[in-house]
Amino acid sequence: MMDFDDLPVRKDIPLTAVEKEDLSTISADELQDRIERLKAEIERTEREIAAKKASKDAAAAFFKG
Repeated sequence: MMDFDDLPVRKDIPLTAVEKEDLSTISADELQDRIERLKAEIERTEREIAAKKASKDAAAAFFKG
């Protein structure tokens, strides 16, 4: 059985481009908006992690019992 946690991490995701952006050209208001959007993305990502863990735990409990 394949565990999704064992899959290789994609190195070519667009986040790399975001990390390399020159923030000095962005206004303070735009930077604040950027922070809010990134926080929302973090929350979305954390929900997906929780869902994957719950699914994995449910499968483990099913096959254990």
